[in-house]
Amino acid sequence: MIAIADAHYENDYRIKLKFNTGEEGVVDLSDLIERYAIAHSLKNISQFKQFYLDEWPTLAWPCGFDISPETLYERATGKCVAWIEKPISSTNV
Repeated sequence: MIAIADAHYENDYRIKLKFNTGEEGVVDLSDLIERYAIAHSLKNISQFKQFYLDEWPTLAWPCGFDISPETLYERATGKCVAWIEKPISSTNV
């Protein structure tokens, strides 16, 4: 299971993440803030900086927006999460 061990604000809409795997990377979340209405308040950098690690742990904001640890891992490392990588089909059942 992928989880975030630590998160620090970098600049703009970028956050440096450390995962429970020991891997680290920086994610730019500007595209997600534009895409999802629930995240539009995060266009304000002071509100964007208010992220915290929730109980999963993953990034979450007081406005109710959060991002799965797997999505963040893939963005930060460029690696696919193994259980997500293989599509489910009738031949896999």
